[in-house]
Amino acid sequence: MEPVRYVDRLNDRYARQGFPPYRWTVNEDAPLTPPTKPLSESRVTLLTSGGVSRKCDAAWNPDARNSFRLDEISADNAAAAFQVHDSYYDVTAARDDINCVFPIERIHEAAGDGTIGSVAPRLWSGFMGRIYKRTELMEEVTPAWVEQLRRDDVDLAVLVPA
Repeated sequence: MEPVRYVDRLNDRYARQGFPPYRWTVNEDAPLTPPTKPLSESRVTLLTSGGVSRKCDAAWNPDARNSFRLDEISADNAAAAFQVHDSYYDVTAARDDINCVFPIERIHEAAGDGTIGSVAPRLWSGFMGRIYKRTELMEEVTPAWVEQLRRDDVDLAVLVPA
């Protein structure tokens, strides 16, 4: 079986829409920080880029570009409270089971069985807009989000790309 040529497929898709070739970010040194405590003692949050919003909130623009929208979502929402709008992947499975792109039930199960210490009070959905403005993302938007994680005493963030 051949691997999915994700980058090639995206480049072709952007070219068909009239965009110049995408300049992919290459990180020579990822700023990863090793966990400082066991997972079973850690407070964990989620971030999805899958076009997930609460049904009572505005839907995502499925064709958004350079959208730095970031929704904070109370962790006590039920899985049935969400909708999915994204045109860059087949959302059928996500509409059938939101946990495919926003594993809200799975994170609560992990807290319930002691796999993780606790679920952060806020979960997140955002960074869905085919972002070309990397400098703004890296220097402004992401640091502001990290500050929110610090306010919630988050130890680990599970990033769920779509």
